[in-house]
Amino acid sequence: MLKALEAGAALLAPEQIQTLRTLTAGLSPVQAAWISGYLAAVAEQGEGTLGQPGVAVPPSSSAALTILYASQTGNTRGLAKALAAKAESEGLRVQLCTMGQYKPKQLKGERQLLLLTSTHGEGDPPDDALAFHKFLFSSRAPRLEGLRYSVLALGDSSYDRFCQTGREFDNRLQELGATRLAERVECDVDFEQAAAGWQSAVLARVEKTPDGVTQGGGQVVPFAASVPSYSRTHPYHATLLVSQKITGRDSTKDVRHVELDLGDSGLRYQPGDALGVWMENDPALVSALLAATGLDGDIAVEGIPLATRLEKEQELTLLHPALVQGWAALAQSEALRQIGADGPTLRDFMRSHQLLDLAEAYPVTLSGPEGARTLLGLLRKLTPRLYSIASSQSEVEQEVHLTVALVHHNGRAEGGERLGTVSGAFARRLGEGAEVRVYVEPNEHFRLPADDQTPIIMIGPGTGIAPFRAFLQERDARGAQGENWLFFGNPHFTDDFLYQSEWQDYVRRGVLTRIDLAFSRDQPEKIYVQDRIRERGAEIFAWLERGAHLYLCGEMRRMARDVEQALHELIVEHGGRSETEADSYLEALREAQRFQKDVY
Repeated sequence: MLKALEAGAALLAPEQIQTLRTLTAGLSPVQAAWISGYLAAVAEQGEGTLGQPGVAVPPSSSAALTILYASQTGNTRGLAKALAAKAESEGLRVQLCTMGQYKPKQLKGERQLLLLTSTHGEGDPPDDALAFHKFLFSSRAPRLEGLRYSVLALGDSSYDRFCQTGREFDNRLQELGATRLAERVECDVDFEQAAAGWQSAVLARVEKTPDGVTQGGGQVVPFAASVPSYSRTHPYHATLLVSQKITGRDSTKDVRHVELDLGDSGLRYQPGDALGVWMENDPALVSALLAATGLDGDIAVEGIPLATRLEKEQELTLLHPALVQGWAALAQSEALRQIGADGPTLRDFMRSHQLLDLAEAYPVTLSGPEGARTLLGLLRKLTPRLYSIASSQSEVEQEVHLTVALVHHNGRAEGGERLGTVSGAFARRLGEGAEVRVYVEPNEHFRLPADDQTPIIMIGPGTGIAPFRAFLQERDARGAQGENWLFFGNPHFTDDFLYQSEWQDYVRRGVLTRIDLAFSRDQPEKIYVQDRIRERGAEIFAWLERGAHLYLCGEMRRMARDVEQALHELIVEHGGRSETEADSYLEALREAQRFQKDVY
């Protein structure tokens, strides 16, 4: 073991080597094998590696190429890591770093820079890009005439401000005098092909170092090469154990508690992480779509039957602007064209319609291979859905739990219920023992405090409660002494109090210090979590002043905005701050990672 450690010593700081020696000194062979497998799994999932949040990344003046990324859901992080690996394989010294850990003042010393960023919410930077974005647009930003750069922007064209953060970074770097080494590429939710093209373009234009030696060169000793790697592109086939409805008979919502068995996959996750779930389309939906368009499912497109393509490869339940506008042109429908041309109307329409609704309400007859290619040309590739994990492995071990709300609305035809791809499968199609393709998507921006004495405030109405179930399971298992305060809301106490018995048990045992509930339809006036936050404003501010961490999970468009407004108001009222100072107070909490959000 010591020889292996010395062989890899160049990869570790002296204090890390000493820590590793101390930790491994008393391990039995079985314990050592378990630790090695765990570390390999951690490495595969990107935890604790160069550029991950929580790990200091030293300035690298010798780096030939700096790659910075900002990711809200993990897609950008995965692309950045793949790009760094490819660049190093081509002989480049690479510094890979999240924007949240990068010191912006280093910019003036960079010569080649690649930025990869998603856009969050209605055009906002991801959480780990906030400080970098603020610096870049401030008067402190340096002139960058010596910098060559390129930007890969990820987004969702269903939103008005598509790829806004990437556009802002690109334009600002040019304003500061930097030169593009390749044009910005903007990616929609099916980003793989566009991202691959951008990677090839930038690596073809990046200048290589004279000696061609990569940073950190040397032989890496593998800990456990046999541990499998599971990811978005290589998911694990988990077994469905439970899909149980946890809302009452009279509830307007169908919310499922889902349990999956991870078996011997070796997959590890932390409270705050998400689970990516791949699901094929319902064959009944494919049949209905083929009937509505007049297409024959046996038509081969690139050697694959159309029905197979629609079931396994194409997105059928989520609309996007280009699809609505393209369908309007095919149907020659002025009414649909007007919907597609008006942003707010289009957003509302897409949330309440699927492709089959278009085919039924605005008929289009397609036929033959040409018709099949026309349809496929309008569709995005099928993508996984991300769900906040509702369990801690400290309690459930090789299981993973989710809280899944059924997405549904009624179609035009009688009995034509439209279901979400994944939620519909869990609620209607899959039984115990079914296989579900999954992978863990780490979320380093939604983490419990490292200090178990730190108090936390959790705000999670509806299915936003999911990660806080994981938080309390973890804190309970660790015997954490920090106080825990939960805000939860839903329409009705009797039908919609998700995990009620668990919260009551945590309160009884003192794990959950406080719980404030807002059941909006149980009284004449509607009461939401933001109302409870205003009512408890003085106490919340007192908790924040003594170091509490604040967490918000749930719906982004209305709830998250209203909660943040309530927080702003309580800081003004109970903290004696001005409006501007309250904004700065919340911003300081974000930068200190004491205000973390997981909104969708």
